[in-house]
Amino acid sequence: MPRADQVTEVCAHHGEGPVWDADAARLWWVDMLRGDVLGWVPGEDVVRLTVSTVAAAVRPRSRGGLVVAVERGFALVEPNGDVTVLAPLWDDETVRMNDGGCDRQGRFYCGSMAYDEAPGRGSLFRLDPDGSTHTVFTGVTISNGIVWNAEGDTVYYVDSPTHRIDAFDFDPETANFSARRTVVEIPPELGMPDGLTLDSEGGLWVALWGGGAVHRYTPTGTLDEVIEVGPSRVTSCAFGGADLTDLYITTSRQGVPEGEQPGAGALFHCRPGVRGLPTPTFAG
Repeated sequence: MPRADQVTEVCAHHGEGPVWDADAARLWWVDMLRGDVLGWVPGEDVVRLTVSTVAAAVRPRSRGGLVVAVERGFALVEPNGDVTVLAPLWDDETVRMNDGGCDRQGRFYCGSMAYDEAPGRGSLFRLDPDGSTHTVFTGVTISNGIVWNAEGDTVYYVDSPTHRIDAFDFDPETANFSARRTVVEIPPELGMPDGLTLDSEGGLWVALWGGGAVHRYTPTGTLDEVIEVGPSRVTSCAFGGADLTDLYITTSRQGVPEGEQPGAGALFHCRPGVRGLPTPTFAG
């Protein structure tokens, strides 16, 4: 069984949401509950930018800089590091953003969850390039991985406690989600599905919180690859590198007893033998 290697020091308490920035040849991810965006060029030190009290998800902007989901909304980071936090989407301080990504038209999505993980209190939101915001759907518990296929007409989505990866038909013009169905069901003893990514063959790679691994599932939902990571709380994964054959994996120390799992909170890496898809950037 392939095993990922640790490639950075322990640099995050709750590392999440890696994304490869091809223009900068850099990986971005978040130290979520510290409100920091982390950046790393392979072979160099990790850099840290504090954005807000929470930094839930990050994506490169096509004009340069970054878009970040913060505790109750979105923020824009300019290439010089200046941060503009947009108006919050809600007032309830018991709910925060959690994970997100961009569709192939350059719209940015992020879903929310209650801090206490109460069922159904989260929603999925969309930030359009013109700065307008929209609620995609409600009734979510822990909104997690979201990724579009190469054609941009199917979106895969994880609400973690369901133990499923679901698919929707996606209308690229209207951004409408429809025809929800289950593609993968993950037994609870293997961990809880968290962040995910797609490869160029349509394979779904999902991080397993509590499972210490990343699984690959075929487009028909068959498990055909397991990458052991080490730390139990594996949070997300993304393909990167010049040819998109490097799989980067984030981990968390949240809830890990002091002195246990020494690599928890570090970034891990492997080369699984397939190529990822180019990362859509935010068009705003």
